[in-house]
Amino acid sequence: MGDFHQDGVITTLHNLSDRPVEALEAELVQFAKTRPMALILPCLYSELEGPAMDNIVAELARVPYLTQIVIGLDRADESQYKKALEFFKVLPQEHVVLWNDGPRLKALDGELSKLGLEPKQMGKGRNVWYCMGYLLNQGKAEAIALHDCDIVTYSRDMLARLIYPVANPAFSYEFCKGYYARVANGTINGRVCRLLVTPLLRALKKIIGMHDYLEYMDSYRYPLAGEFSMRVDVLQGIRIPSDWGLEIGVLSETYRNYSNNHLCQVDIADIYDHKHQDVSYDDETGGLSRMSIDISKAIFRKLATTGVVLSLETFRTLKATYYRMALDMVDSYHSDAMINGLTLDIHNEEKAVELFAENIMKAGHYFLENPQETPFIPSWTRVNSALPELGDNFVAAVEQDLKQYQ
Repeated sequence: MGDFHQDGVITTLHNLSDRPVEALEAELVQFAKTRPMALILPCLYSELEGPAMDNIVAELARVPYLTQIVIGLDRADESQYKKALEFFKVLPQEHVVLWNDGPRLKALDGELSKLGLEPKQMGKGRNVWYCMGYLLNQGKAEAIALHDCDIVTYSRDMLARLIYPVANPAFSYEFCKGYYARVANGTINGRVCRLLVTPLLRALKKIIGMHDYLEYMDSYRYPLAGEFSMRVDVLQGIRIPSDWGLEIGVLSETYRNYSNNHLCQVDIADIYDHKHQDVSYDDETGGLSRMSIDISKAIFRKLATTGVVLSLETFRTLKATYYRMALDMVDSYHSDAMINGLTLDIHNEEKAVELFAENIMKAGHYFLENPQETPFIPSWTRVNSALPELGDNFVAAVEQDLKQYQ
């Protein structure tokens, strides 16, 4: 059970009473009468055959308050798209599967590319962006949640707690981030968050000094959580990265667009486990190694937009400061694990810290050598301004896919 401590500059909504999910859902059903709710599920076709999705769909089938579910499907050929349509048929809510690799949505990419507005990389960022655009152009939902499709410990109370803060008309929150303890199978997980993001933010504060953005980011208990919710207005102007910096990028955009009293985080699970990425010590283009570089770049880019001057000397000092702080945190996590009867491999923890320290320097070099980089996918406000007809064409393309293959 969580404590009630409010730490940082955004509101934390704790789990203080283990309130039954049925009670939360009864309220959400009432909220839905004036604030319709939708869920975005970005997924790979392979996740439909993984250990999590059967349970996720079974849990979602019992959710009474959702108006619609939008599934973004990546890495699927025609036969796999048909199988996906069959897989999700059990959902009683209105739902749609976006075939992101299909010829019709690829043609939309072509239209966007003529104006330089297309997502530059395949991946979760592009998937989420298209799902957001579909919801905006349909105009049915007022509150929207998003979560990953590899959560092996999923239960529907996660969604209820996640969407409640932006669905409740008595609250003023525009955006909500989910958080949880990454503890499963007798060990503490969440290495990138624990061993990279938190010590990196605190090292930057030590070097740069007090900074509103760093204080804001350090207020989130699990900034890399793939679970968040928002009111529909947030979708209009948000720009999201197409790389592994998606979660950091979304938090950075809400920092830019909203005051802190309209943002919150909520405890959505006591136990959370999902697919684990390889560290990829010898391959910076994959796994946690690539993730650490992309996340570091996202933080550096945002600091630069606030007027912070970053140089090679800054990154050298940052690497050393980060390394010492991260090693100290390994000791803290080890003590935390021991008192709770959990295991923590200090050798592998420190190996990860060494890799992340090197990757902070790589991210710094990349940042300095590519000052013209524009890694964000354009906002849907810009897209709809440049191509007013695209929204209708997008919805029609999805409907044509469904009509042809269902």
